[in-house]
Amino acid sequence: MTSASVKGRSGPRRAQEKGPPGAAARDRAAWFLVLPALLPILILSVGPLLYGIALAFTDAQSGRTRSTQWIGTLNFQDLLHDTLFWDSFRIGLIWAFGVTVPQFLLALGLALLLNQKLRMRWLARALAIIPWAMPEVVVGIMWRLVYNPDAGILNETIRDLGLGDGRDWLTGLATALPAVILVGIWAGMPQTTVALLAGLQNTPHELHEAAALDGAGAWRRFRTVTWPAIKPIALAITALNFIWKSTTWRLVGPSPAYPLIH
Repeated sequence: MTSASVKGRSGPRRAQEKGPPGAAARDRAAWFLVLPALLPILILSVGPLLYGIALAFTDAQSGRTRSTQWIGTLNFQDLLHDTLFWDSFRIGLIWAFGVTVPQFLLALGLALLLNQKLRMRWLARALAIIPWAMPEVVVGIMWRLVYNPDAGILNETIRDLGLGDGRDWLTGLATALPAVILVGIWAGMPQTTVALLAGLQNTPHELHEAAALDGAGAWRRFRTVTWPAIKPIALAITALNFIWKSTTWRLVGPSPAYPLIH
């Protein structure tokens, strides 16, 4: 084989590796179009995140204007021996799991129900997303009225049923933690329900009919047809819910006996 034939074969291959003409210009144009949306993310999210990580290795304190000093991992060493941090971390895990798991199970049951051919199904779907559409301030005010120790709906119901005089639900860890977990489940369940319902509606109905003709019951159809179809959505929304709940928990007060606020 002559050198000319080798060059003749390598030329088109190199041109193919480089891409079609004008590809580099299109890439630059695409970056130019994405840049206006990318800059706010870099400036307002990525930049402060990196700056906050860097501050963790210094002696910087909020409100102090003096120059900071690099102290390495001393802050993290102190944190490992801080009992308040471990108490808050434990409560945060209880909060995250206590909200995410029941929320997913209830949302899955509601999504399965709303996927059935029921009368007034459109109204039920609209009512199911109301907690998701409500502003957080309204949700907080509403549930504070529910848990009000003097004239709250919960205490009034307990008194009417003769089960006691009620109590202040938000002043102790034993009652405040379950109370806020209940609020978290109620407020976040519509989002999980909508995601699971979308997955259920994308499942081919023919698969359910074929399984029913084969004699499969409701549980077997769910296990072999429904769950494999919605499993990717279920894993994604559960992971997101767990991350959101883990990063939005705050323990207010110097001890776990203080009121808990989400």
